[in-house]
Parts: sequence; C-alpha cells; structure tokens
Amino acid sequence: MVNLCENRYRFLVAFAAALLKGQINLLPPSRAPRVLQQIKEKYCQLYCLVDGVESPGGLDMIAQYDCSARLASPQDTRILEVPGDRVAAIAFTSGSTGQPQAHIKTWRTLWESIQLIAASLGLERKKSATVVATVPPQHMYGLEASILLPLCFGGVTVCSGKPFFPADIHAALECCPKPRILVTTPLHIRALVKAGAALPEIEFILSATSPLSRDLAVKAEILFRTRVLEIYGCTEAGSIASRRTCREDMWQAFEGVRFHEKGGKSWVDAAHLSESVILNDLIECRSARRFKLLGRKADVVNIAGKRTSLDALNHVLNEIEGVRDGVFFLPEGPEGVVRLIVFAVAPGKTKDDLLAELQTRIDPVFLPRRIYLLNKLPRSETGKLPRQTLMELAEDLSML
Repeated sequence: MVNLCENRYRFLVAFAAALLKGQINLLPPSRAPRVLQQIKEKYCQLYCLVDGVESPGGLDMIAQYDCSARLASPQDTRILEVPGDRVAAIAFTSGSTGQPQAHIKTWRTLWESIQLIAASLGLERKKSATVVATVPPQHMYGLEASILLPLCFGGVTVCSGKPFFPADIHAALECCPKPRILVTTPLHIRALVKAGAALPEIEFILSATSPLSRDLAVKAEILFRTRVLEIYGCTEAGSIASRRTCREDMWQAFEGVRFHEKGGKSWVDAAHLSESVILNDLIECRSARRFKLLGRKADVVNIAGKRTSLDALNHVLNEIEGVRDGVFFLPEGPEGVVRLIVFAVAPGKTKDDLLAELQTRIDPVFLPRRIYLLNKLPRSETGKLPRQTLMELAEDLSML
C-alpha cells in the first residue's frame, strides 16, 4: 500500500491496519507521478490510499479512506500483537541511477528504533505529550517522530494536521494540550524566527532533514523559550543520533548505536539493524558514539585545489541580510572547469548585491558564475532540494 493520506491520524490508522493485515506500507521519496510509476513497476499489486479528492498520477488502483464517523465495538479495541520479523514498511531513497532504492523495515526494527528515540529525547512512558509536525508522514523522519512515536510509546498523541506557514503552526500548537513537541525542519524554524512572533508553550522543538546552524538554533531557543534538539539519521538506518545544537557541534549516538570508519567510508552498527549501514555523509569519529558531521559526500566541492562543502557555502549565503532562502549548486562537468551557481530568494537585492556580499565572505574560487533570483525555491515538503530538481531548474533558466 502507498499511503498518501494527508490527515496524519488517518495515515496512522491506515499504517496500523495494513501492518495488522500483513500488508506492506510503501513510502515513496516523493509524490511525483514518474516516481510512483517506477515503484508500481516493481510492486505490481500495490494500491494507493488517499483521503482527499485528488488522485495521484502514475497509479491506477486508488482506494478512498472512509472518513465517516463510527463507534468502535469492544472487540475492535483489543490490543493485537505483531510479529517482530513482519515487514512493516519499505522506505525508498531517490537512488543515484534515478530509480527509487528500496530499504526494508521490519516491525522489530521500527519499534526498537522508537524506544531509542524516546530515550534520547528524555520522554517517559505513560507521561502525556502532543506532537505537532510540519513534515509529511511518508518521510522516514516524519514517520518515526509523528506516527511511530505515538503508536509505539504510551502517552504520546499527535495532531492530525500538517501545518506549513508560521501562522498555521501557531494555530496548531494553540489547539493542542501541553506538553507540546514541535517536529519540524530548519526551513520551518527559519520561517518561524523570521516571522518573529512568540509561539504557545513548547516542551522542545525537534529538527531534522538538513543541518541546523547553531546561530538559528540559538535564536529559536531565545524567541520560543524552549530547547531545540536535532536528530541525525538516514532512510537506510532511521534516526541514530541527536544533539542540542546551540550547545555542541558533536553528535551523540543513541544507546547501542556505534559509528566507525573503514576503507574511507563511514559505517553505523546497531542491535536493531540487520546489518551495518554505509552512511552517505562524511563524519569524523571522536569515539564509537560521538562524531562530527562534515557534510554529505556528494556535497564536497573541489575547485582549483581548494575544498569546501555546499552546506558551508549555503550557510554563508543564508546569513546575508535580506536573503530569505538560497542554495549553491554545482552542475555536472569536468572538475576545474565547471563553476558554481546560486539560486536565491532575496527581495530588494540585485545579483550584484549578492555577489558583492559573497566576495567578502568566501574564497574567490567558490564565487558563483551565475546568480538566479527567484520568488521561491522548489523545495520538497521536508524542505529539501533534490539535485535532479536543481539540475532541471538550472537548465530551464539557462534557456531564458
């Protein structure tokens, strides 16, 4: 089943129902028709569950969630057991070949992962908390923090909505009982900080999907009078480490999780994982359970014998006054020949303004050859900018 329910509660119910029936929840990396079609070709018996009027492209068998209210009978409220080795979900990454890559998740793996997450966050079983999430439940982080945490850890409930804009997030928090947990991304935190309005009382803010800068974390903690915690993970291994960003650069692995470097690659091992997982990130291990994140392997930039990362350049770009959102992009091409591109949302700024600011902040070899000013960046629901999306955007703009 491809569960595309927008309402988070309905997604949770459908996820649990499929699990109990022995059906597998497929978690596509996006809702793009081409991606859904590729998954359908591998899983010909799949059907798609929706709770809205729009049907996704790329799929034929569409089931509509029954939203009518019904009272549960006593037999419907039994607590059922699920075999630990049952395949609960298959999560997909985009894959370097353009084909979605499948990663199997058993119920035991997911359940034990949630216990580690809860322990890292300091949650206590049977003590109440309400999750308000801005990330889609189909994303691994959204699934763990807003679906499985309420499902597997007693006392945690979830807001059914998916607020996006600051005003929507404020309204969702206000409607929920305390203590509240905001599960979100750096993109949403930046928007909330720029909005400058106080939020209803929050126990803590949880962030993932991309690195959160210390400066932004500090601003958020001061403005919202709460802790900002960051989760590190990947689709292959799930959430595996955390930190309080304003206080430390180092990541602390969850209990039982170990990191090591071998053959120029970074690996993670854990009792709940069926095998060692190779990370797509560059890390510097200080011990088996503490490491510094250096950036993604694909984000390393080598120009004229000098090296940096796209993440570091993006941080500099977004620190410029007036830049609401921005990203560096390195097109494909021979090393030493290809040059960087910048896409930015900066109302009131010109390309020359941004270039002048960058000249004072980064090495000349990393200055962009082209700067494109846009009304908004084509970010996904989790705030990410897939490389393929940026490649297509660069091609389209170069034709103008």
